[in-house]
Amino acid sequence: MATLEFKATVLSNGLIAVPPEIAAQIPAGEEIRVTLVWDDSLHALGRKLIDESCAAENSVYDSLA
Repeated sequence: MATLEFKATVLSNGLIAVPPEIAAQIPAGEEIRVTLVWDDSLHALGRKLIDESCAAENSVYDSLA
């Protein structure tokens, strides 16, 4: 599997333009997989994982004293 990365903006009509230099690297008719990542989602996911791992029910070290 090959991967290409580029920055883009979602247009008001919901479309995302693939830059021509990126599109030129993908064979015509090739099926692709698209993953969307934006900074707010990563921050929220990271915060959620940290909060869950620091929850009171996960603090095993507090009960070892």
